[in-house]
Amino acid sequence: MIITVRRGDSLWAYGQLFRMPVQLVIDSNPDLNPGALMPGQTVEIPGYVTTDYRVVSGDTLWRIAGTKGVPVDSLMLLNPDVQPNALRIGQIIKIPSRVTGLVVQTARPYDYADMVEDLNRLADLYPFMRRQSIGSSVMGKSIPEIRIGRGPKQVHVNASYHGNEWITTPVLIRFLNEYLIALTGGGSIRGLAMNPFYLTTTLSLVPMVNPDGVDLVVGGVPVAEPFRSEVLEINGGSYDFSGWKANIRGVDLNNQYPALWEREAARGPRSPAPRDYAGTEPLTEPESQAMAELVRDSNFSRILAFHTQGEVIYWGFEGLEPPEAEPIVNEFARVSGYQPIRYADSSAGLKDWFIQDWRRPGFTIEVGRGVNPLPLTQLEEIYQKSLGILLAALYM
Repeated sequence: MIITVRRGDSLWAYGQLFRMPVQLVIDSNPDLNPGALMPGQTVEIPGYVTTDYRVVSGDTLWRIAGTKGVPVDSLMLLNPDVQPNALRIGQIIKIPSRVTGLVVQTARPYDYADMVEDLNRLADLYPFMRRQSIGSSVMGKSIPEIRIGRGPKQVHVNASYHGNEWITTPVLIRFLNEYLIALTGGGSIRGLAMNPFYLTTTLSLVPMVNPDGVDLVVGGVPVAEPFRSEVLEINGGSYDFSGWKANIRGVDLNNQYPALWEREAARGPRSPAPRDYAGTEPLTEPESQAMAELVRDSNFSRILAFHTQGEVIYWGFEGLEPPEAEPIVNEFARVSGYQPIRYADSSAGLKDWFIQDWRRPGFTIEVGRGVNPLPLTQLEEIYQKSLGILLAALYM
């Protein structure tokens, strides 16, 4: 919601008027000097939209404010050309309305375009949400990273490393929406107040590491060449891509990191395949390169990678995991019911590389049970169990 500055206004006053933490107002307007607002400047108020009200006989601005449950001054701020003592029947008055419900649509087969649509919707409503592209996929799709918060503890979460594990992306997008609602409304999730985390924690999300693979599994074979012919050849001529984990070039992105890569490469296919091919060397693929650069350029306290399936959490690598990883994974297990497993029979994953090179906690969370891609009928249960883990990642 956009308002126009009046003489004597301040961002602090806007926070009071709209019952919004002032830091969220400040961060939603990074180009403004909070101490030197000028009349006529525009300010974005996060978490609000406006609705139109048509004046009827007997209305006053004060009556409308009382009926709608909003301060009179908010109506005067949103309607600067309205004469409070001379309302006209039929005149349109803008009413501020706090957004309290989800605006994303995650209960559907969820591809790259769906994610971009939902992120755009959230960015419009919550401009303190910072979004950047960390790189592009083989087919040129931008890979977005979202950051929320100003705290020194940096928690990174990612999803959809594997195409047929796309259900992990709507889990993160829904959590993002719930977190933003709680922050702007001063609310809680599962009884846990969210606002304190904004100042103590920076949350980093990459909701879809492998957009080309997700689109292949959800939407089918691409039209564009040479990708169409190449994926069909890799898939043995079959149009059934339900078993496809790799990126569009047939490289498994979570087998791409320099953490015993040679061992993982020796175990898998020697050429591009729907799954498990580690590439010709570490970090050959633009998607894994983008994630590696993000990790190197950041100061993540911990990393959570959401995969499917098995309802387990892997948390160690070659004995290099730090002591604080165990109490964290035990809390993840407590709130989700998932089983913590110290070592996986694999290597060269992002979690492995992070533990190896940074000696900080890294976790691979395998949500749900069954055969990938997991059905949408599991989404709600997966979300509720994942929600406990995501909240614990903030407070632990």
